[in-house]
Amino acid sequence: MADKKLSIGQMFGFGICDLGGNLFFTALGFWSLVYLTDTVGLSAALAGIVIMIGKFWDAVSDPLMGYLSDHTRSRWGRRRPYLLFGAVPLLLTMWFFFTNPHIQNQAFLAFWAAFSLILLNTAYTVVNIPYSSLTPELTSDYHERTTLNGYRFGCAAVGTMLGAVAVQPIVSAFPTRSAGFSAVGVILGFVMAITALITFFSTKETVVKNDVSKEKFLKSYLGVFKNRPYVILAVVYALNIVGLNFLQGILVYYTKYIYMREDATSLAMLILLVVAIICIPISVMVSKKIGKKKTYQICFAVLGSACLVIFFIGHLLSVNFFLGFMVYAGIGLGFGYAIPFSMVPDAIDFDKAKSGGRNEGTYYGMWTFISKAGQALSIFMSGLILSWGGYVADAVQSSGTRFAIRLIIGPLPAMFLLAALILLQFFPIDEKMYNEMISKNRAVSSE
Repeated sequence: MADKKLSIGQMFGFGICDLGGNLFFTALGFWSLVYLTDTVGLSAALAGIVIMIGKFWDAVSDPLMGYLSDHTRSRWGRRRPYLLFGAVPLLLTMWFFFTNPHIQNQAFLAFWAAFSLILLNTAYTVVNIPYSSLTPELTSDYHERTTLNGYRFGCAAVGTMLGAVAVQPIVSAFPTRSAGFSAVGVILGFVMAITALITFFSTKETVVKNDVSKEKFLKSYLGVFKNRPYVILAVVYALNIVGLNFLQGILVYYTKYIYMREDATSLAMLILLVVAIICIPISVMVSKKIGKKKTYQICFAVLGSACLVIFFIGHLLSVNFFLGFMVYAGIGLGFGYAIPFSMVPDAIDFDKAKSGGRNEGTYYGMWTFISKAGQALSIFMSGLILSWGGYVADAVQSSGTRFAIRLIIGPLPAMFLLAALILLQFFPIDEKMYNEMISKNRAVSSE
């Protein structure tokens, strides 16, 4: 791995793909549940089950994709070919999911929704897993990885903001919500495809002799669980994602049915994400002072406390309080963007220092498997809790339904976020330990 510093253009070229990636993640996270219940007409319980099926398929396919990219040989490298050939399918499947089929039968409608989500998540996996696996191949510098991921998640934050804020104006620009969401699929899918292609053309993989893993699939993935730092970090991130998905999936319902101000949804998302974007470079600087682990713990402390405050007093105050409080929540969100993804390659190098293996795709495949299994769980639980609360689309909700919405935005995510904060304390890798590992790797490589 070369020691030459990456240029700003290379860092931005690498990072831009995650603008599209987080556009996907956010659009699905914020809007898929409410799209299926309020536009497509699927019941809340079935919508939760369908999204869970799609996410579990997504989780299962990620390790397969990671293994495949580890074993790929091409003139473009191991990872980049999938960005090139996966871009157009990603666009088409995004359009397909967000195009209302106007099916009346609930069973047939659920089948269509599950099928379209499986196609969409597969297309996303083909691009996203090889892309994520590029990170440790671009630089081995401990702090440059944080800076590189600062660029990546600066772009990701912009994608998150677009995915959250752009959907409602696009839908409103069309005569029907069905036509509007179909346009959302085309527009967002196009952005996702273009950003993947930009990264393909602006990055170059470091080619290492005999860099293709020769381990069998099962042995390769079982080996991941022998890496204690990685396992700790992966579980922490899964808890993080579960908490965030509760928040993402229910935010539209909260503004629409607690405050009766659906129009405030985009503004709340905008405030939350603008603050998060501002805080990303701040988190990078803070991590260089106090370490990555403590910086990541700030994310959990702020977000977890924000959820509890919203649960206990948010419904008693005006929507203006909620909008203002998004500033505080945005700080926590921003501190959790870049840092975990700068810690993953450190944990991968922990294994490399011991075994000399190059299984980045395997590690990133398992990383997303664990996190997406968490996503599936949170969305499934959200749908069931809404159904248990008696949710009826586009109606005045009962006190039980309003409490269910508050529960999903407050105590549930707080519980997972605070558990992540505690578990992260056991992550052992700091700058000193990492530099010792790198020195050992270089000594072995020079022999």
